[in-house]
Amino acid sequence: MVPGVSAQVSGWPATNPGSTGARYTGNLQTNLTSFVGRRAELSQIKNLLSVSRLVTLAGIGGVGKTRLARRAAWNSRREFADGVRMIELADVRDPSLVADVVAAGLGIRCDSARPVQDMLVEFLHQREMLLVIDNGEQVVQALASLVETLLVACPAPRILATSREPLDIAGEAVLRVLPLSTPARDGPRTLRGLAGFDAVSLFADRAAAVVPGFDVTEGNSAAVAGICSRLDGLPLAIELAAARMRTMSPEQILERLTDRYALLTRGTRTAPRRQQTLRWCIDWSYQLCTEAEQRLWARLSVFAGGFELDAAEQVCGTDLKPGDVLDTLSALVDKSIVLREELDGVVRFRMLETLREYGREQLQQAGEHTDIGRRHRDWYQRLAVNAEAGWISDRQLDWLARLDREQPDLRDALEFSLSEDSENSAEAGLRTAAALFIFWDFRGLHGEGRRWLDRTLAHPRAFSMPGRLTALHASTVMASLQRDLDSAARILEQERTLAEQDRTSLNDAMVAYAEGLLALYRDEATNAVSCLERAVEVFGSMSPGHPYIAALMFLGSAHTAIGDIPQAISYYEKVLSISEAAGESLFRPSALWGLGIAAWWQGEHIHAQALMQESLRVDRRAPTPVVVALDLEGLAWTRVGGDNERAAVLMGAAEHMLRSSAPGYSVFPELAHAHEECERAVRQALGERRFGAEFRRGQSMERNAAVAFALGEEVSEHTHVSEPSLTKREQQVADLVAQGFTNKQIAAKLVIAQRTAEGHVEHILTKLGFTSRAQIATWIVDTSQQESPRSQQI
Repeated sequence: MVPGVSAQVSGWPATNPGSTGARYTGNLQTNLTSFVGRRAELSQIKNLLSVSRLVTLAGIGGVGKTRLARRAAWNSRREFADGVRMIELADVRDPSLVADVVAAGLGIRCDSARPVQDMLVEFLHQREMLLVIDNGEQVVQALASLVETLLVACPAPRILATSREPLDIAGEAVLRVLPLSTPARDGPRTLRGLAGFDAVSLFADRAAAVVPGFDVTEGNSAAVAGICSRLDGLPLAIELAAARMRTMSPEQILERLTDRYALLTRGTRTAPRRQQTLRWCIDWSYQLCTEAEQRLWARLSVFAGGFELDAAEQVCGTDLKPGDVLDTLSALVDKSIVLREELDGVVRFRMLETLREYGREQLQQAGEHTDIGRRHRDWYQRLAVNAEAGWISDRQLDWLARLDREQPDLRDALEFSLSEDSENSAEAGLRTAAALFIFWDFRGLHGEGRRWLDRTLAHPRAFSMPGRLTALHASTVMASLQRDLDSAARILEQERTLAEQDRTSLNDAMVAYAEGLLALYRDEATNAVSCLERAVEVFGSMSPGHPYIAALMFLGSAHTAIGDIPQAISYYEKVLSISEAAGESLFRPSALWGLGIAAWWQGEHIHAQALMQESLRVDRRAPTPVVVALDLEGLAWTRVGGDNERAAVLMGAAEHMLRSSAPGYSVFPELAHAHEECERAVRQALGERRFGAEFRRGQSMERNAAVAFALGEEVSEHTHVSEPSLTKREQQVADLVAQGFTNKQIAAKLVIAQRTAEGHVEHILTKLGFTSRAQIATWIVDTSQQESPRSQQI
């Protein structure tokens, strides 16, 4: 005890550090519903509590912080001689009452004039206990001050706090509590695969509570997965949705989630009001934000797929001082409104769709939706234009990665451009779509690119000269690449007519480039050479950009088509020279492929293989579907007559790559003729049955496996992400779990204590990231199938 200080405690057992009896659990209540998932988080909390005296679980409202803290405290109760105690602050609004509420929660009678804080210090000074303080975000400053005082003055207790933002004091360990894992919205979904997602398990558990016998089946699995994905894996939202199973099917719930705030109401009567409907829960978070934070929350809702700091500053900082956006954004991250993610050294931010939808409502009510939408549109126009200008440079892969990350927002910006009946908006759409042409081409997104170009060109105000001409040019080229030659010719006439209204050497060169490419696809190679040479002459007089280097590539193909292989090689080598000097990475594999095809035409098959394999190696830095497919196809040709089985596999892999990653892309006529001849030869050598089997084997390969196969890096047809390793004992326990053994039966079988068996099962679940014994069984079966000897050699 602190000398000269005493405290009267109601209902608390005497402190006895040496006692080995049952630990006191205070008011730690048992949950009335089952605890689902969060095994990794529970393990993290246990580890953090072992090294830090203050652990804060921070997360958005409804993410399950309280339930997680309660379960973590229950699991840790035996590790604290004086047990655990839970203090609830959700209803406390007056900061001056925090200490009193904590004292009351500990059973301390504050019936003297002494400061309550002193009484808390006296009480906790020698107690080895875990104090769980729940929902303190609305009094976070007062709570932080009190906790800091207690931890400094009392060496024994530890504190587990939950809040929507960290307490931000020295020694605090923060665990961000994220939503439960959900299936990808557009990814493949199997019944077995869905069992691995905690959000699905939670919905199934809560739905079975209101509709006895409910289970996730093949018939309803798509709807259940859709519900969990649409609700971002937010536990509160999922529980509210499951409660609707009393009167609705999963399919009906999913259909009505277009207005989630109207649907997700009527939680349990005994839940805190802020958790009885989704809107009340989000309202509570909104009310805890400052005016500046509320305004930025609303403005950030304009971003569709996450955002980076530069975008937030430019789009949302119109009336803010420099640095204000960063500071306010940091506050929103602290309050779990915005999530921070880092990948490959790039920090991005995003909001759960539930919070973004709420923010959009606030933006509409503030009358800022249109203005922020225009700023968003203009920012992404500049991003696309800058990426196009910097494409042939050592920053090329950075631009490619950035555009990959920004696809949802680029699409939203284009959509906004189409929604306004103004010349400015039409021009922004034209420029953005035209600037994205090269990105769409390298990513094999020709169909999507053409749709956006068609739509922006069809805008009633899209008549400005520079934007319309470049968009028409991009549209002509993309139609040619898809061998939609009638459309390409029609669009080319529009491009030519517009260029004649403003005769410049650059405009003439763009038309010549488009004419040359169309001629190449029409099998008019001589005409293609003439047109492309005119374009190259003009483009070459300017700073090397992607039109110049692309025209050189097509010119090499045109010379190959007329049989002038030495001239073709000279153009491909020029592309390599420019690429290496600029530090760019995407045209280099294309040039190596072109050189490989030229070598093949000359009968130099070994040299051709080396060039195309080098193309695949270089392309690994930033895989381009079309280049990979062309390399696989070219390598197949070099194997005809020598290794026909391998040739058939490579042909199948090339076909799968184009169909799955670049649908609609078409090759030049001379390549199509070569493909037909090689396929005919391989079919004849192998016979229809063997050819079909090897071709299908290639079709079944994913890109990485196909590339490895082409490079001679033999791999299994079934490539899996490495699994976490189990100890020998854990493997034995997992095998018995798969056989249906209970913990008691496992203990008897392995001659160990039942508690030891339970511990092994918990460790296995944590290591594998699973939530049920059934998932362990499925994993064991899958693993044994993968490791069984194959029936035949590859």
